[in-house]
Amino acid sequence: MKNGIWSGIRLYIFCYIMLIVAAVPMQVSASEPAVDINIHNDVESPPPTDEKPPHLIQTVTEQDIYEGMLKLGLLECKVLETPDCDMAYENVRDCVVSVNMGKAYGSGVIWEMTPTQIVIVTNKHVLEYWSEYESYIHFPQGYYIDAGILGISEEHDVGFLTVDNTKFDYSELENLRYVRKDKDVYNAMKSGDEIFCLGTETDSQSNDITVSHTAEDASNYYKGSIGEMERYIDEFGEYMIYGLGYAKPGMSGGGTFDASGNFIGMISGGTSNGETASIPLPVINEEYRKIRRNVR
Repeated sequence: MKNGIWSGIRLYIFCYIMLIVAAVPMQVSASEPAVDINIHNDVESPPPTDEKPPHLIQTVTEQDIYEGMLKLGLLECKVLETPDCDMAYENVRDCVVSVNMGKAYGSGVIWEMTPTQIVIVTNKHVLEYWSEYESYIHFPQGYYIDAGILGISEEHDVGFLTVDNTKFDYSELENLRYVRKDKDVYNAMKSGDEIFCLGTETDSQSNDITVSHTAEDASNYYKGSIGEMERYIDEFGEYMIYGLGYAKPGMSGGGTFDASGNFIGMISGGTSNGETASIPLPVINEEYRKIRRNVR
């Protein structure tokens, strides 16, 4: 069933691209005068020439399909109309990656996908362990890929990694998803609203990464609620989302989501008393804009 739906989506993208191609007007060379068309029946048609008409049919590649999906927003994580944390988790679990740095582990969230790169947001304190030679990203689809640091915030516990798209086949890129970021949803969040935290958790005894595939057995998936949308957290020296729930070692840099699957913040820490601290979405947005301006 899923294959049938996916084939339908790809066909839709193909048709969309072909419509764009067909809509492009034919251009007349500036060096040739325009030809007046006479509709009188008694005028002889011009003699035939050996010139071939322009060939308008173009081949649609896997790259075209991928870029078409990006433009249509089909690689953005789906969100639910009716809130349900367990169902929302199934939608967003492919947006959270493991940041592996040898003996140190953290999490990351696929923030954005472009025609040339994938951008992953994580914590600045996670990237303190990043090594160009030993570190890599483990995607939930099973890919182990090298990455580079795009930029790190000077003021907040935020940093960004990039992965070059050439490290994937386009069919693999089509399987990835980036998080849904809606400022109106964020602004409407209030104390008591249901949330969940999702990240990769390190087994403290074996130092292995916990990988889960269902909400029922997911030790890195914890439901909770909003305590305060804006509380000053001394340990981080900034205002953060204060949550009532759990975040275990290795989940730093993971996602905090509302019950529909909207990304509202990034996990920075948690306590054994059932408290979490997350970087708010507007802060991440602003830091990403600053870093993008600096790298151009």
